[in-house]
Amino acid sequence: MAAELPEWMLPPRPSGWEADDLDHLPQAPRHTELIDGALIFMVSPQRSWHSRLVENLTFAVRQAAPEGIEIEREMTVRLDRKSRPEPDILAAAVPYDPDRTRYLPDEVVLVIEVVSEESADRDRSIKPFKYAQAGIPHFWRVEDETTGPAVHVYELDTVTRSYVATGIREWLKVAVPFAATIDLGGLVP
Repeated sequence: MAAELPEWMLPPRPSGWEADDLDHLPQAPRHTELIDGALIFMVSPQRSWHSRLVENLTFAVRQAAPEGIEIEREMTVRLDRKSRPEPDILAAAVPYDPDRTRYLPDEVVLVIEVVSEESADRDRSIKPFKYAQAGIPHFWRVEDETTGPAVHVYELDTVTRSYVATGIREWLKVAVPFAATIDLGGLVP
């Protein structure tokens, strides 16, 4: 006999879930994403490596960001009516708003995904595709390589609306979307 889903997990309309529905789901786990109308619950245990890297990278990016760029950790981006993913870190060119629950693609200049076993496929293929289609100009994907963390840096090709790799670095030194020099190896013990 199959278990019955709780009422709150049932889509509010025949066409399914929409991005703005996430603001009205207090029963959902804290880190809930919407990808193509499907709710994604991120409830598996998180590795300490992932947690520390995201925390320390958030701080390092915040230190490098110029005035007028807000750095957020684990905030959703409303890409379209049916998708609202939650990157590990984002940089947005908007003033701070304490009541904000999501960002729009034209506000975001950079999204960063730190790959975990649970999210690997989404972080490597689905999310970059969606971020690029939405026009977010910069995407960084951080992997746990054998030599330590490495960031895969991408910039948007505005003609094809796809990302172009600009390098893989253990020492991150970039000029766009703002100047930053970060030793990824120094972010985790």
